[in-house]
Amino acid sequence: MFQVTVIGGGVMGAATACFLARDHGAAVTVVERDPSYAQASSSLSLSSIRQQFSQPVNMALSRWSIEFLRRAASELATADDRPTLGLVEPGYLYLATEAGAASLREMHLRQRAAGVDVALLNQAELVTRFPWLAVDDLALGSLGLSGEGWFDGPALHRAFRHKARSCGVRFVHAEALDFDSHGCRVTGVRCTDGRCLGGDAFVITAGAWSAPLGRTLGCTLPVTAKKRDVFVLETPAALPGCPLVIDPSGFWFRTEGRLLLAGGPPRGEDTDDLPLHGIDHGLFEDRLWPTLAARVPALEALRVRSAWAGYYEMNAFDHNGLAGRLPGWTNAFTACGFSGHGMQQSPAVGHSMARLVAGLDAPLIAALTPQRVLDGLPLIEANVI
Repeated sequence: MFQVTVIGGGVMGAATACFLARDHGAAVTVVERDPSYAQASSSLSLSSIRQQFSQPVNMALSRWSIEFLRRAASELATADDRPTLGLVEPGYLYLATEAGAASLREMHLRQRAAGVDVALLNQAELVTRFPWLAVDDLALGSLGLSGEGWFDGPALHRAFRHKARSCGVRFVHAEALDFDSHGCRVTGVRCTDGRCLGGDAFVITAGAWSAPLGRTLGCTLPVTAKKRDVFVLETPAALPGCPLVIDPSGFWFRTEGRLLLAGGPPRGEDTDDLPLHGIDHGLFEDRLWPTLAARVPALEALRVRSAWAGYYEMNAFDHNGLAGRLPGWTNAFTACGFSGHGMQQSPAVGHSMARLVAGLDAPLIAALTPQRVLDGLPLIEANVI
């Protein structure tokens, strides 16, 4: 039986393992250093999904993924579980002043050419759809009409793990340290506890911690952990039909039941590997709250109920995922560096990675090959939130 070892049990690793076992009959072992996933991006993701990207590969991956999420209860059902993901599709709304209008129009043409269900709204149309929105400084809005929204990301992660186990995948609590190899083939992954786990193929899906493992194989994975704070807000305001709104300032907000979630770019330097326990409450007080109150006057009355921080596994090379075979190796692969859109694209990427590892074609992720880093050919994603 074809044996695969996956290093990293977050949603990307769990999805890859699940599809390898379910669809290709592989014997899969997943190595995970923290089975609680306390700091994993999978556990702390905002779990939203959009098709409003600048690169067709990302539009296609998110389209495949949302179609999967719609039928996930059947796709990931087991004898004792039928997962509920709470998927809703209110859309994304990108707002632009006159300074950003040309860029939004250009993005709209790209997205429409790729089949994305998106509409450009002028000031009057924005007021009609969203009367609670202040639009005096706005020129345009780009609204996803279908195929965009949010869901329960941790539930998806659990469902992939549960389905994977039901298909025979073994999850091992260990920390990968290095690899054994012979020629251009990896033969085993060595762990800090002394174990060496073999296999016919190896897949690095360690999220923000993938780069050190890549280095042991002589491969550059320019992926680091970028901390992002999310604020949970209580407000008496009602925002009917509220999509996920991206303000021209870079700040964003969306509803979560009767609450609001909001966040935005960090203050000052975007430092790597900051500890997650240090929430920057000044970001909310000094920047986010004034921005929210200006954009939605009804939000002047709100309070912070709680906050959390999670990591973007940021690919500094071009803000796009690295998915495919590692340069110079016949049986080593990676899927990492998705720069904030890994959770939403995990079904499509996991499915494609499983095909690639099994020796089949994987056209959905062809553009994301890690070889582009070695070749110095970035695939820039301009729409990074």
